[in-house]
Amino acid sequence: MKNRELIEDSEELRAAVADLKEKASRAEGVSPDTLSLDSASASLDTASLDMIPEDVEQAAEDAAYTIDEEDDMYDKPEAEQADGDEEDPHDWERNIKKSEIFEKTLRETLPEGGEASAITKINEREREQRKAELQEREDEKIRKKLPGKKHKRNKFSDDSVITFDHVTKYYEHKTAPALNDVSLSIKKGEFVFIVGESGSGKSTLIRLLLRELKPTEGEIRVGEFNLSKLRRGKVPKLRRSMGVVFQDFRLLSDRNVYDNVAFAQRIVEASPREMRKNVPEILGKVGLAGKYRARTGELSGGEQQRVALARALVNRPAILLADEPTGNLDPKNTVEIMELLEQINREGTTVVVVTHNEKTVNDMHHRVITIKKGVVVSDIEEGKYADED
Repeated sequence: MKNRELIEDSEELRAAVADLKEKASRAEGVSPDTLSLDSASASLDTASLDMIPEDVEQAAEDAAYTIDEEDDMYDKPEAEQADGDEEDPHDWERNIKKSEIFEKTLRETLPEGGEASAITKINEREREQRKAELQEREDEKIRKKLPGKKHKRNKFSDDSVITFDHVTKYYEHKTAPALNDVSLSIKKGEFVFIVGESGSGKSTLIRLLLRELKPTEGEIRVGEFNLSKLRRGKVPKLRRSMGVVFQDFRLLSDRNVYDNVAFAQRIVEASPREMRKNVPEILGKVGLAGKYRARTGELSGGEQQRVALARALVNRPAILLADEPTGNLDPKNTVEIMELLEQINREGTTVVVVTHNEKTVNDMHHRVITIKKGVVVSDIEEGKYADED
């Protein structure tokens, strides 16, 4: 094995020297056989660089491809390795040494700084892809450690706009899952409360719906999107299909009410004519038609939440997610905001509210899904805030 490695390394070095002589001969117009290694190096250092960049980038890409190919070979399971290969714990270290020799040859062969700029350019282009691959590998390792047998996929009805199919989510360095084998379905036009104490997994569920996280196991669908397979480039389209309201409002403090709502229209590239029609209309619906010029800092908490609600609804989303929408409001404003959500639901929007407000849940008599320690412990139509113990 060691002799074979030395032969391969020698062949690479001889090829690099031959390449060096060839480039020097082109620069001086003489035969490469008449040049010594030292004279070829000197000639290449003083030669014109006009013909180098393409060679530099190609050489660097060949180096990067070789390194990636070697890395992938050692990521494959044993069953995929060639028959007759003997497992050796030092293969990885030898492979790294070969890569270092190859890069050293590049540095000695190419003009000063040439190989560094080419390799940097390639690395920048591939950095995000490599990061995504590493995350996928980490998720795969976690999936292999999950206990029990794989679950068969549930078949949900065609009118479901949100489905969780045996979804489990682990966070790195935590032994217990944030969500554990969660399956649920929410139909078009439903009003659903998701309740549970702090740390139960409610926030993880919302982040999964927004594709801020990917599940460790299972499948999530939102409308036409399969979130488990969704490409990063499609995530903005997913989020534009939903309206989101947060506890802390998340308004633009340097702009007035109109501009905060119009901002959501600009994201979807609505025309100025559409904005002039849609923004006043939605502000009227939430009771803020007369305050469109006011700065957000001049509004009460209830009014700021109304602005956030108007911004979430101005693009007419099929789904509205409300994460603790009344957490910072007094009882009067809480009632008014929840009445607005009911009105929006009656007009056809699917509403999902994550809350720990027991009185609000018990007064409204909608479907209640209760989560405890990452597990759905109850799912009741016209339910109440359940005693989880």
